[in-house]
Amino acid sequence: MTDTMLLDRRTKDLVLEYVPEGDVLDSIVCFFSIFADPTRVRMLSALAISEMCVTDLSRVLEINQTTISHQLRLLKNLGIVKSERQGKIIFYSLVNDTVNDVMLKGVEFLGC
Repeated sequence: MTDTMLLDRRTKDLVLEYVPEGDVLDSIVCFFSIFADPTRVRMLSALAISEMCVTDLSRVLEINQTTISHQLRLLKNLGIVKSERQGKIIFYSLVNDTVNDVMLKGVEFLGC
């Protein structure tokens, strides 16, 4: 077997420049890991429609409030959702449309 690469030097350099490493790679892996949990995907889908409080998310999705709160805390720490207090109630919403766009691209890719 030979050590000769079939790629030309320019293509090899482009690949090496494009392929993420270090902190960027870690951030990408962390971002996409949010879609690895069915509860989070359901919650993100619901929040793409409307901001909601923990109680409403829990009732609409039929998931206990402790689980909802835990996942919201994780999503907030990752910068995916934001919260806004209105009196005694905290409403959660997506920080922006990017997460929903990624989910819709996944649905489109899968042909669902």
